[in-house]
Amino acid sequence: MTQRPLPRRTVLAGTLTGTLAVGALAACATTPSGPETGSAAQSMPTSSPRSTAPSSRQPTPSATSSPEPTTSPPASPIEGWSLEELVGQLLIVGVPAAVASPEHAEIVAQVHAGGVFLHGRSTEGTQATRAVVASYTDLAHRAGLLVATDQEGGAVQVLSGPGLSTIPAAEDQALLDPEVLTAHAAGWGTELAAAGVTMNLAPCADLVDTLAPSDNAPIGAWGRQYGTDTDTATAGALAFNEGMRSAGVEPVVKHFPGLGRVTENTDIAAGVVDSTTVRDGDPAVGVFAAAVRAGARAVMLSSATYLLIDAGAPACFSPVVVTDMLRGDLGFTGVVMTDDVSAAAQVQAWSPGERAVLAVRAGVDVVLASANARVALEMAQALVAEARADADVAARVEQAALRVLALKGVPGA
Repeated sequence: MTQRPLPRRTVLAGTLTGTLAVGALAACATTPSGPETGSAAQSMPTSSPRSTAPSSRQPTPSATSSPEPTTSPPASPIEGWSLEELVGQLLIVGVPAAVASPEHAEIVAQVHAGGVFLHGRSTEGTQATRAVVASYTDLAHRAGLLVATDQEGGAVQVLSGPGLSTIPAAEDQALLDPEVLTAHAAGWGTELAAAGVTMNLAPCADLVDTLAPSDNAPIGAWGRQYGTDTDTATAGALAFNEGMRSAGVEPVVKHFPGLGRVTENTDIAAGVVDSTTVRDGDPAVGVFAAAVRAGARAVMLSSATYLLIDAGAPACFSPVVVTDMLRGDLGFTGVVMTDDVSAAAQVQAWSPGERAVLAVRAGVDVVLASANARVALEMAQALVAEARADADVAARVEQAALRVLALKGVPGA
């Protein structure tokens, strides 16, 4: 299972020094990215000599008449962007949560990262975290940065200290009435927003229903699940989601199509498989379907391999899971992102560049390199090179960048 199950094309070597006009990139796309900018002005008709003979023709406008005003379509939000800048929107790079890091700031700038992930643990509180965030957001010269972290509660809470509540684990949150949980989540989201965070990689919508929770290493063993039945898991995940959104923090529902039935953790083990979950009518998938119907705008993928859905690839590299299932079956139109693929043991059989290319080819919009920011450089180079070599990848990069910009609220995206 640790052997590479995907046929892989060679990822071309590339650099981040060249640029590619967006117009050329758009010409490769299979669908237009939006209306073309600029339109030829309507020309002024000239007057003709007057004639005394009767005529059925309409009189020509006089020299003093004005043509009907024309309205140019709005410019595309990515007009004038280089390919490197577009690729950068597809990358969220891990940075230390507790302290500003010049080394990480240089990586964020080099890859034109679309977002940062506050990684590790910080007990410094709201004001200190906001200062750390500012050291990175000041680098964003195009569309601003998504500022993400893991603030689920329980064992998974990156930020704490003055101004930040201690959040209970999801299994304890689920004991609250949904309306009460939504109110609590709104409060936690308000605290995150005050710290400069704009995205929370939560809630876990993973249904732990086939194992004793403690046997489910990534979720159940830590109490990260909202329930062991579909209704309870759905109610908790949706309540948390709604509260975060109401506070202006974008929640990310994870880990599609569900990590509640595996025994090992993809962060520290390779060859992790789910032999239970199926594509159609599965209650675990149903929790995510409910989140999509409720308006979820971002979904994170699992890195496990689902033997009854696509045995040939981890979910984050699988067009069946991403494009056919999540986008097709569930009708999801928002941003799809990977779990961390910088250091996770499950994906170490592929180079960092291969991981990024395979994910984007599968339909992913954001590649998360949270645990090891340095690999983001190789990921960006590989995506640039592949987009220059393959029109399909170029189209996918543009499509994904526009989805990210739309999530950021950029007009016209």
